[in-house]
This record gives sequence, structure tokens and C-alpha cells, in this order.
Amino acid sequence: VQLQASGGGLAQAGDSLRLSCAASGRTFSSYAVGWFRQAPGKEREFVAAISWSGGATTSADSVKGRFTISRDNAKNTVSLQMNSLKAEDTAVYYCAAKYLVYTTTLSLYEYWGQGTLVTVSS
Repeated sequence: VQLQASGGGLAQAGDSLRLSCAASGRTFSSYAVGWFRQAPGKEREFVAAISWSGGATTSADSVKGRFTISRDNAKNTVSLQMNSLKAEDTAVYYCAAKYLVYTTTLSLYEYWGQGTLVTVSS
């Protein structure tokens, strides 16, 4: 599975951005997808994840109520809608995939995209 994240950019606090993760290769619909982020000087952290079918999702407490993950298996894409952005959301955002079951554990994801930078000014 090859993944490519896009949609990052510069936003102001309170704005919205929508990230996309486009997949190619193996049967994407069999893979759970997670979004992670890495802020400058910090470790990469879990943001949100979605099951292979899209029927189940989970997200970090820091983004609950603001970020929504969704997928369209017909288009091989997973999206992360980010609303009410805060300065602390500034980071490089990565999408990752693992077979079938999602997890919040970074090391269990098999495939990674290249990352897209989100910068939120206060």
C-alpha cells in the first residue's frame, strides 16, 4: 500500500482544514487507517483512526469534537476534517495503514505516507 497525504497549509486559529490520504496498491478497503502528527521537537502522536469499513473510529482526547476522520473506499481515500484549529495543532500530519484492525499504537502501522505540514497561527 502506498499512501500520500495532502491538504496541509497555513491556517489561523479557529479555521478549518481538510487533509486527505490517497492510497494505491493492495486492496485498500482491507486496511485500517490512522492519522498521526509530529510537532517540532516532540514525538509523533496518535490523532485519529478508522476501521477498514469505516464503521468504527477513534480519536485522541486533544482533538475530540474538532477533528473527524472518514473514508471513501471507492475512491481509496481517507480524510481528516479539522475544525476549530488551535496553535497546538501545528505539526506534520502523517497517514498510516495497517491490515484490518485499527490501533492507536504507532509502531503497529505497516505503511506510512510522507506527511503534510499544518501550521496554525494564533
